Amino acid sequence: MPELTAQVARAVAVRGPYPLAMRVRDELGELFADAEFAEAFGVRGRPGWSPGQLALVTVLQFAENLTARAAAHRGRYGMDLKYALGLELDDPGFDASVLSEFRTRLVEHGMEEMVLDLLLTALKDRGLVKAGGKQRTDSTRVLAAVRDLNRLELAGETLRAALEALACAAPAWLARAVPVREWAERYGPRIHSWHPPASTSKREEMALVYGRDGFALLEAVHTPDAPAWLRELPAVQVLRAMWVQNYHRTVSEAGAEVKRRESKDLPPGRLRLASPYDADARYGLKQGSWWTGYKVHISESCDDADDQDPASGGQALIPGADGPPPRLITGIATTDATVTDAEMTEPVHHMLAARDLLPAKHYLDSGYASAELIVGMKKNFGVTLVTPVLMNSSPQARAGAGFDRTAFTIDWDKRQATCPRGDTSTWWSPATLRGTKAIIIIKFDKETCRPCPVRDQCTRSKTGGRTLSLQPRELQEVLDHARLQQDDEQWRTKYATRAGIEGTIHQAVAVTGIRRARYLGLQKTHLEHVFYAVALNLIRLDAWWTGHPLDRTRVSHLARLDLSLTA
Repeated sequence: MPELTAQVARAVAVRGPYPLAMRVRDELGELFADAEFAEAFGVRGRPGWSPGQLALVTVLQFAENLTARAAAHRGRYGMDLKYALGLELDDPGFDASVLSEFRTRLVEHGMEEMVLDLLLTALKDRGLVKAGGKQRTDSTRVLAAVRDLNRLELAGETLRAALEALACAAPAWLARAVPVREWAERYGPRIHSWHPPASTSKREEMALVYGRDGFALLEAVHTPDAPAWLRELPAVQVLRAMWVQNYHRTVSEAGAEVKRRESKDLPPGRLRLASPYDADARYGLKQGSWWTGYKVHISESCDDADDQDPASGGQALIPGADGPPPRLITGIATTDATVTDAEMTEPVHHMLAARDLLPAKHYLDSGYASAELIVGMKKNFGVTLVTPVLMNSSPQARAGAGFDRTAFTIDWDKRQATCPRGDTSTWWSPATLRGTKAIIIIKFDKETCRPCPVRDQCTRSKTGGRTLSLQPRELQEVLDHARLQQDDEQWRTKYATRAGIEGTIHQAVAVTGIRRARYLGLQKTHLEHVFYAVALNLIRLDAWWTGHPLDRTRVSHLARLDLSLTA
């Protein structure tokens, strides 16, 4: 640290809140060492900026929700940033393009999570995060950095994007391959810049024109005299995939006939492209809301002051002695919009295990849980999932009247069920549901059920006996126990801990704008989310280091000291 930079920055920081960038340098020192990024930054070539410094700049950029240009401006004129980076006061800073190149290198070398790993390692050494204890996880939608397009617009814009790429890469070849003047008029302007015809028949005809032109372009690219590398262009690859997903073409002696695929003939949502510019974005649906893009899953610690390890001597509680320990993000995962929460339960635990930060209790909503997952997480990771499960969906349970499955006594050893009137089942057989899920079918003899005086309260069948469906024993017992717990007021009070993750998502949206992706592609969007997580952790640590009161929340993200949502 240059002595003059430190002297001037500290003198200026006396007035007003102490800057976040300076606090991070004071408390954590050189957080991101250059050696950690050596794989992505070689030693040969022209001198460049320190990758460790660029990592810190990017974190602080996202902490203030700045663009790359604004971050570069802060680097030139911000004294607090020069202090954090250890620069001389007359250092001219860097160009905004350096940040873009830095992010690209991290993605190319699979180092998206490096900055979060380094921060959590430093915090583990200080006793601020640890394995065991409590954590909670939830997800929210992320809009891709592309425009929403209907099927007609999507076809036209995909073809236009491919033509633009070919016009830049091989203009002479394109001029010979397609009717440039006609197509320039049709595909020159972006599709969203003009209104398509209102008539359904004209829109259908336009879609077929797009389809025929697209197939003609793909044929031209794949002719023997066309350069082979043209077909490898990303825009051409997207065009080919989009046409396979949206059009049929039948070639006969009469010629080629192009038809649009009907809705029922479209590929599943997980495979269906939603934009020619972001091939990873997908259409998502959650709680009645549609969007195009991704989902982000955030995991954070949520220990209370009473949960601290006595062996630590209270070391981690010194700065915030009047309140609970800081809630810190321990993991962040990004998926396309079609991936369900339940599919991410195991990957989230693998992610936490890789950092040696598995909790003892993990608070989740019902979207992450099933009997199989509750058993699997306990068996494979030693983690107890504290989560509601879906209630019994039988007609009797939904109506709240009659004899649902819990009214029957199950003898697993004898493979027999007993009804409320004491009659026993006559059929017990394993089965497979939808070809994958193992269940057990139990049936009662129709001759036993037919004369039963409470038959109407037990089954809706007019002639047959009662039938029960159970999961395998271990799963069914876990499910029954979880359903029983959910009715307990003490369990509900304990589960209320999960609600705090909603505050974290709100903070992430308010401070960083996490629901709108800045970049294209899943990898860069995940990199963005990792930097968001580090930025939020530093904001929360800043508030905790200063012992800031928890109830002062009516401020913008620019007053970063007041934005710790630790409750």
